[in-house]
Amino acid sequence: MTGPVGGPDLPQERRLVTEIPGPRSRELQERRNAAVASGVSSVLPIYVAAAGGGVILDVDGNSLIDLASGIAVTSVGNAAPHVVTRVAEQVAAFTHTCFMVAPYDGYVEVCEQLAALTPGAHAKKAALFNSGAEAVENAVKIARVHTGRTAVVVVDHAYHGRTNLTMAMTAKNMPYKEGFGPFANEVYRAPVSYPFRDGLDGQEAAARTIDVIEKQVGPGNVACIVIEPILGEGGFIVPAPGYLGAVAEYASANGIVFVADEIQSGMCRTGAWFASEHEDVVPDLVTVAKGVAGGLPLAAVVGRAEMMDAVHPGGLGGTYGGNPVACAAALGAITTMREQDLNRRAIEIETLLTSRLVELATRFPAIGEVRGRGAMIAIEIVEPGTSRPDPAVASRLSAGCHQAGVLTLTCGTYGNVLRFLPPLVAPDALLHEAMDVLTEVAAR
Repeated sequence: MTGPVGGPDLPQERRLVTEIPGPRSRELQERRNAAVASGVSSVLPIYVAAAGGGVILDVDGNSLIDLASGIAVTSVGNAAPHVVTRVAEQVAAFTHTCFMVAPYDGYVEVCEQLAALTPGAHAKKAALFNSGAEAVENAVKIARVHTGRTAVVVVDHAYHGRTNLTMAMTAKNMPYKEGFGPFANEVYRAPVSYPFRDGLDGQEAAARTIDVIEKQVGPGNVACIVIEPILGEGGFIVPAPGYLGAVAEYASANGIVFVADEIQSGMCRTGAWFASEHEDVVPDLVTVAKGVAGGLPLAAVVGRAEMMDAVHPGGLGGTYGGNPVACAAALGAITTMREQDLNRRAIEIETLLTSRLVELATRFPAIGEVRGRGAMIAIEIVEPGTSRPDPAVASRLSAGCHQAGVLTLTCGTYGNVLRFLPPLVAPDALLHEAMDVLTEVAAR
């Protein structure tokens, strides 16, 4: 028995035919409670039957507006035609050989494409993995071998993953780190530029970051500095202009590998292939995942050829890393991004969302700041007239949107940021309707 047709043919409309969650979703939730570990949580209490464009269809027939994209993954939409075609062809040919055992051209082509797309004209190479956390861990491994140093510097509000090393690199305790220690050592944290809260310009904020590295770590001990050009889970924080460049220059002057964690911000999400480009920063290594493969698990480290080649043969890899089906999906996703000029589309989404949210802020004083780039936009919710975080109001807004058929996500170290990550193929009318719903919920 076939299910509903998804992908771009799915009607682009918000439609509620039952309460949220509906009866079939509640039945599935009962099965889940008996079979799935409770440590795995979900934002929405509905179960998905199909998805495409800017909507998610649940098992009860409700059609919800998607402002999450599976956390910035389905940028080209769910079941984009190029992705579907390439995946179907690859599955029919073979699903796995392990690139470390018997290689195939899809892996090579993905590495070629990513080397061409990441910032900088220098010679680059890549290695493929399964998840963003794996990419970050391997970037650290590469940096340590290349430099012969061990220390890793990260920043406040950072999120880098859920493995032991990347939990150590992640700033926020709950839910990511609570009870899971001890964590990997030789990870040091410095302050980051957070214009809404620190009031510093880029150079001042960079000087503060560098001062901590100088005094508490010592530049000669640092293998790499790892920074998200736009901090994702930490609250969609856009560092002040000049901050990233100043830190990257300091790294270069001291033989430190500068790693841009572009897992959430890369692949057209911010209106450029990579968010580093907005600041004219050329990282030594770039980590890539999420939006790269249209929903299939694929990640990469891309960087300077001499750094990537520092690791001995066999030192990088994994059984499933660069799986042929995921590589096919990535090639289909990159083709879609180019053909539909999704960098341009991300800027159009930025204009639409920002204008609506700035207007809402004039009538809803709990919005302390509207910020972000491209289709990576957020509002920080505070107690009116202050900068004190108000996570309860952020949660109320998000829950109200869910009940009205709009999927939103919260984030931020303080849990007070509402973030918007629509698929880059979502139509304007759907995005305006989502903002209408948010405006109605805010007025309650």
